[in-house]
Amino acid sequence: MNIFADFTDRVVRAVDALGLTDAEGRPLALTRVSVEPPRDASHGDLATNAAMVLAKAAGEKPRALAERIAERLAADPDVAEATIAGPGFVNLRLGNGFWQARLGEMLAAGTDYGRSTLGAGRPVNVEYVSANPTGPMHVGHCRGAVVGDALANLLAFAGYAVTKEYYINDAGAQVDVLARSVLLRYREALGEAVGTIPEGLYPGDYLVPVGAALAEEFGHRLLEMPGDEALAIARERAITAMMAMIREDLAALNVHHDVFFSERSLHADNARAIRSAINDLTMKGYVYKGKLPPPKGQKPEDWEDREQTLFRSTGVGDDIDRPLMKSDGSFTYFAADVGYMKDKYARGFEHLIFVLGADHGGYVKRLEALAKAISGGDLALSVVLCQLVKLYRGGEPVRMSKRSGDFVTLREVVEEVGRDPIRFMMLYRKSDAPLDFDFAKVTEQSKDNPVFYVQYASARCHSVFRQASEQLGVARFEPQAMRAALARLEDEGEIALVRKLAEYPRIVESAAQALEPHRLAFYLHDLASQFHAHWNRGSETSGLRFVKVNDAELTHARLGLVQAVSDVLTSGLGLIGAEAPVEMR
Repeated sequence: MNIFADFTDRVVRAVDALGLTDAEGRPLALTRVSVEPPRDASHGDLATNAAMVLAKAAGEKPRALAERIAERLAADPDVAEATIAGPGFVNLRLGNGFWQARLGEMLAAGTDYGRSTLGAGRPVNVEYVSANPTGPMHVGHCRGAVVGDALANLLAFAGYAVTKEYYINDAGAQVDVLARSVLLRYREALGEAVGTIPEGLYPGDYLVPVGAALAEEFGHRLLEMPGDEALAIARERAITAMMAMIREDLAALNVHHDVFFSERSLHADNARAIRSAINDLTMKGYVYKGKLPPPKGQKPEDWEDREQTLFRSTGVGDDIDRPLMKSDGSFTYFAADVGYMKDKYARGFEHLIFVLGADHGGYVKRLEALAKAISGGDLALSVVLCQLVKLYRGGEPVRMSKRSGDFVTLREVVEEVGRDPIRFMMLYRKSDAPLDFDFAKVTEQSKDNPVFYVQYASARCHSVFRQASEQLGVARFEPQAMRAALARLEDEGEIALVRKLAEYPRIVESAAQALEPHRLAFYLHDLASQFHAHWNRGSETSGLRFVKVNDAELTHARLGLVQAVSDVLTSGLGLIGAEAPVEMR
């Protein structure tokens, strides 16, 4: 249960019962009424803005209306107290019985607690990473991979039908450079001294095995072929090898896509998919012949001072119209985007989400415009931008450069610090804010390291059960027995922990709606902090310890609380893509 949505409904019913109308005698619209956690926890458990947003239309003073609403809500059997704060907020304090009942529901749901039907099965496509297939993944790809994967997991948990997609940029000039780089390594594998890798080719040693594989498969035959034929073979083998490497790199980070879509497929059969998509836009009046004015500042590569085929993207919200064909008759990169988006729309997606680097911020308006033009406004499109990650080791910057081959690969980072610290820390800051990633800090075993702090809370939960088994001689504690004893939980710290757990469904839904998976990491850290604080209270006061050898019923109740904390930590860490350890050494 999302208690905030539940109490929003209760507040709306209470307001309805007051029969409020506007100056024209019409019932008030109640869509702005909401229930949130109060800013100050000492004010209560919930707060509603009902009086604040309705008073003007109802012709009443906010505090006077708040008093009437509070009186109605106080009659709710779950409400222990309803008070007025500030200019007219109504704060609610709920009875222990309400929280005990919620804890029972959490235990019944287990790790499915917080799962939502918000998405109602609506099909959503989340495209992320989509790095050029020219080498192994480097840490620059890492943040988008984690943000996209965690967001997709979160949306699925919130009830959407999610497809995780990777767009393979395998049709541009960069793959020809890759093919020439591989042919150089092929000649090297045949014994030729190639010397320093020429400027403009990829120098990385990761291409050495690809060249060696070509030498083993073809011997000297590629040298005897026409250049275009040899280049085509090298291109095909290189892309296959690079994508296998990329898949392995992503798997090391626990990132797995459902669909790998090849850009080359759009250019197949005389670019049939692209031509079809452009024809559709032409029929809708979005394609014309014309000239573009010279852009301010630096000219983009695809700008030409001539009449050309253009997409009228300004008609659907873009800043400028976009060229679809180059002077040589080939399609622009954006034309491939047209074909690709039409393909996604034809597959039945209602919402397209792109997770892109911050340097792609200029693509947002053109993608939004394209979605409107293709779907007539039916297709929702969102872009999540990820800022750069700066690598440090002990406070010293770590440099990387893909062009020179001197870069830190994603695999190296995973091997040094582990998958879980990477995934958690990439989400422990909003994606559009810069992120400093220090190898030393993310592996530090202290409360100052957020991922350690959260995972340690999970391990502590399991240690409580091991301790209880040893002291009580019970191999397994039945959920039914724990639920039956929950009325024994009356300590304020215990109830406060239940309140924090009860926020989880709201966090899931709000993070999914806002496309902000970092909210989940923040919440898990807050939950872990509160659990550790309660643990410490038990260390200082024996009466608050989870295991009471002389009181089996109270022990079962407290173990129920620990089980719920463990379940939420397991669920949340799972959505992030990290483990919830049962012990830590």
